[in-house]
Amino acid sequence: MNDSVATDAKRILLRYGAPIAVLEHVSEDHRVEFAREISRTTLADREPRTKELLLEHGYLEED
Repeated sequence: MNDSVATDAKRILLRYGAPIAVLEHVSEDHRVEFAREISRTTLADREPRTKELLLEHGYLEED
């Protein structure tokens, strides 16, 4: 995978609320997949959707 794509995906996820400690455990493939999903989500729903994706894939635990 192109490094710039993976880097941009990480930036997008960080911008919309992915905790950096959690993001370090997310595979590059999932980062890109999640970032693509987020980019197709309305602006108001991006932060909640980021958390949903991390929860759905077991990277984040519910509060």
